Amino acid sequence: MTSVVVVVDDLKRLHQVRDQLAALQPPPAQLIAVGAGETAMEEVERLNPAAGRRRRQRSMARWLIPFGFFAGFTFTFITDLNTFAFAGDWGSHLIGGLLGLGSGWMGSFAAAASVRSEQDDRIRSLRNRVEEGSWLLLVETAAGADMPWITLQQARPQAVVRLGDS
Repeated sequence: MTSVVVVVDDLKRLHQVRDQLAALQPPPAQLIAVGAGETAMEEVERLNPAAGRRRRQRSMARWLIPFGFFAGFTFTFITDLNTFAFAGDWGSHLIGGLLGLGSGWMGSFAAAASVRSEQDDRIRSLRNRVEEGSWLLLVETAAGADMPWITLQQARPQAVVRLGDS
């Protein structure tokens, strides 16, 4: 699936391009207009870096939390520390596991926040265009379908930003 964002400075032109693309056979898989009077940029997941960061955090948490629990549990067995002696032998190991679980959860946030993609910079520049009064048209083609480049160029856009293939 190929994704591009077409930047136009006129709302009328935005609607014309969207209608022309919708009339193609096969039509693009997704056509979303973004800007004043259209969809907000935060509502479009593909154009929202925070949504991508949340998705990465959940994905990382899925394996870091159990790993942290077992690492903390095992660490208390290996070291024979009596830091939590008040809880007894098994309680001490369980508390160590819970602390490891919490560390894995916090690590998932740190790992997700530390990853920056080139796409985040592109999205930031698109956000600036919207704030300047331009409109965006997110065009995604179905897998195996070609992007209608000629139709996009005939619209005389300010810019065409390729978000990539997924």
